[in-house]
Amino acid sequence: MMNEESQNDFNITKIHNVEMVISAVKPEQYPEDGLPEFALAGRSNVGKSSFINRMINRKSMARTSSKPGKTQTLNFYKIEERLFFVDVPGYGYAKVSKSERAAWGKMIEQYITTREPLRAVVLIVDLRHNPTADDMMMYDFLKHYNIPCIVIATKADKIPKGKWDKHKSIIKKKLDMVKGDPIITFSSEKSLGIEEAWAEIKKRM
Repeated sequence: MMNEESQNDFNITKIHNVEMVISAVKPEQYPEDGLPEFALAGRSNVGKSSFINRMINRKSMARTSSKPGKTQTLNFYKIEERLFFVDVPGYGYAKVSKSERAAWGKMIEQYITTREPLRAVVLIVDLRHNPTADDMMMYDFLKHYNIPCIVIATKADKIPKGKWDKHKSIIKKKLDMVKGDPIITFSSEKSLGIEEAWAEIKKRM
């Protein structure tokens, strides 16, 4: 874990050094830096790539795609030599074959349950809608293995601000969120929730 001084000198407004280090499919390919890692999970096309790009203030470091299900590897993004964002394959996309989904599922499960530098999973859901069955399954999976989770409720710009709390309450209830797991209202389009998301990440570094 980072000490308090190290956390304080990590300035989220001055992120200059970001690189996509590797697209991995098995443990022997994972980076060996020992830096804290934060995995990004969510259904296909929920906005994981947009979340990464907004958090690191880049336009296209993480590739967004019009074809859901395109990410098929664990993509490790090193940020300021301090931590990794790890983008995992999106779930819940029907046009991906069952065998592909099964392979991705095993890869994700192995990473999340065995990776020592993993500090938390950032679960990205759509603020506008109830969590899907896959969202609930993912959250239950994380709680079964006692993995800390930061829930990002994105696309907040698509609904009136006065309805945010109501929608967040629905998400918390549907996921049966445990105390200590935060839920953050976020919008990549409007740059909402960036500081709050970084604050939760820094707490866990």
